[in-house]
Amino acid sequence: MLDRLGSHLFISAKLGRGGIVKGRKPKPSAIKALEGNPGKRAINEKEPKVKSAIPPCPRHLQGEARKEWRRISKELLALGVLTRIDRAALVAYCQAWADYVQACAKVEEQEAVIVSDKGGMYQNPWVGIKNSALDRMVRVSAEFGMTPSSRSRVKVEGPTEADKMAELLFGAGTKVR
Repeated sequence: MLDRLGSHLFISAKLGRGGIVKGRKPKPSAIKALEGNPGKRAINEKEPKVKSAIPPCPRHLQGEARKEWRRISKELLALGVLTRIDRAALVAYCQAWADYVQACAKVEEQEAVIVSDKGGMYQNPWVGIKNSALDRMVRVSAEFGMTPSSRSRVKVEGPTEADKMAELLFGAGTKVR
């Protein structure tokens, strides 16, 4: 809910005890549409409409994170679920991927269990880093519909006859709305 107070704009939400928003996180309308709106619940017509686009890759993303950015951003754009304002979420996913790859290499190099000088055995710290990175990666990827369970609910329709004709007449990527 938007409230105006003088020249300031405030966004308010229904808060439960302790100031925490209650209930399940709403699913973005783009994901609902791709899934075919299985619950047949009303789609939020007032949800901000943002044009699909690949946000610029931040300079600080290097190595594996940058490679994953290049790879996954094209896939997400093709699905129509990536916009320029999703940059931080995509950074979180790509950095988690890079952390995961690095941790996997370290665990493979050093073993998952380390033996101390006194003969005690303990988990290599890289195993915890690997698991944490994997958790972050899966959590963020679900937001973009990239997990098997979220993807299984997505229904992508092929181009219509009108889309095919428009593409012939006006060029690739043209669709009839």
